Amino acid sequence: MKKCSKSGHHSLTELNITPLLDLAFVLLVIFIITTTPVVNDLDIALPSASKHEKDPPRKANYVTVESNGNMFLYKIEVTTEELHTELVQLRMDDPDLSVIVRGDSKTKYQKIVNVLDVLQQANVAKVDLATEARDAKKK
Repeated sequence: MKKCSKSGHHSLTELNITPLLDLAFVLLVIFIITTTPVVNDLDIALPSASKHEKDPPRKANYVTVESNGNMFLYKIEVTTEELHTELVQLRMDDPDLSVIVRGDSKTKYQKIVNVLDVLQQANVAKVDLATEARDAKKK
């Protein structure tokens, strides 16, 4: 009787490492599959291709409004009517026209609104307002 009970306890104390070996082999196979093979083993001369140049950046169209209300398009002073005429012409040449409005910080708000109205009448959809970053020291 003692002999039977001793062998039963002996088999329970052994560690079964079969699942651990299975896991190790699975991980090894995964690492082998995911590593990229070296393809530079042969010295060959590759053919050359033409270099693709980047598209040139879009031309920025600036409308500048000074503090006294003077408006400029491309550094040329314009009136509201001239601005509208020029913008319509530019819009015909480039349907995807974008305009950046630069206003002096002391410009009255109504002057900027007038420029935005002219841009809307000329069907310019892409309009940005230029600003400067506030300096952290000026707080």
